[in-house]
Amino acid sequence: MLRCFASLALCALLVSFVSAEDVTWLAEVATPPEEFALKANGSQAIDKPWPEQREAIRDEWKQFLGAYSYPDLPLKMETVQEEKLEHCTRRLIRYQAEPGRIVRAYLLIPHGDAPTKRPAIAAFHGTSTNTFDKLVGLAAEPARHMALRLVEQGFIVLCPENFLWEQSSYQKSTEAALKPHPQSKGMAVMLADCMRAVDVLLTMEDVDPQRIGAYGHSLGAKEAFYLAAMDDRVCAAVASEGGIEIGFSNWDAIWYLSDEVNAKDFQLKHSDLVRLIAGRPFLVLGGEEGRGCADGERSWKALHEGQKAWQANYPGPVRMGLYNHGEGHSLSMKSGDRILDWMNAYVKNRGENE
Repeated sequence: MLRCFASLALCALLVSFVSAEDVTWLAEVATPPEEFALKANGSQAIDKPWPEQREAIRDEWKQFLGAYSYPDLPLKMETVQEEKLEHCTRRLIRYQAEPGRIVRAYLLIPHGDAPTKRPAIAAFHGTSTNTFDKLVGLAAEPARHMALRLVEQGFIVLCPENFLWEQSSYQKSTEAALKPHPQSKGMAVMLADCMRAVDVLLTMEDVDPQRIGAYGHSLGAKEAFYLAAMDDRVCAAVASEGGIEIGFSNWDAIWYLSDEVNAKDFQLKHSDLVRLIAGRPFLVLGGEEGRGCADGERSWKALHEGQKAWQANYPGPVRMGLYNHGEGHSLSMKSGDRILDWMNAYVKNRGENE
């Protein structure tokens, strides 16, 4: 009965996108190369109903990751500092991620009253000594200030700091974070922290729980990807240059999945995580080639698996695809515009025309 109820709840979550107004460029990013389009015409054997498949995939990944969460743990949230900007209040906060471990985050709240509860974004930063400073406008060029750009669109934005900077090196940070979780992977810590970020957003009276999105670039894209796959509270996501397949980036690092993914008998596939996102809009940004580049046309293989799951199990157009900007491992203002379009269409304006 509980499994049936969960399946019905998931269907209700996804149907609300049927009447949403799509981005004008959806066909551009959601149309796979011809070789994949041809494969889509073939028949597929169905082992079990999709809700059961979905649950099995998620359980298998949770077991591998050693996934954990603390949804009932008090946040003990406190404000460290606060400043008024042109479009928002930028607040540095601290909260309890798990027993004995505190996370810092920037919380950006638009000025003024909203007629309804606001949409929200959990935004995750890339690999940088400045951690979340780029996202919130305290470092780097304006194109990287995606949290500021999102809050200007009316989103409440939470930008947590990744645990990798809690110690003097990524290795030491991972060892410290995994000490209470010796059977877990570094990615399990990141996933738990991402889910905790959603918990924080849901404590805010002004946040609409049905309109929470996830965004990240590079390291942050990995987090947004896993969060969208493993947490149905996220209604849409954008992953910029994270490496959608395990072989596309340093997923074998100890702070991600470890070198277990290089074993000959390792069977799990990231394409199955993409399938878990099916039914909720998901956009990958790729730079194709260049130093550190993680996504591009090669990303279509995994994305097409997600598209097929969408076509087979959910109504409406497939809102899952690749924007290959071809600009390497970077984020331009133009790419940021695409991110804003996606979040406005599928988070902010979700279901408004029903």
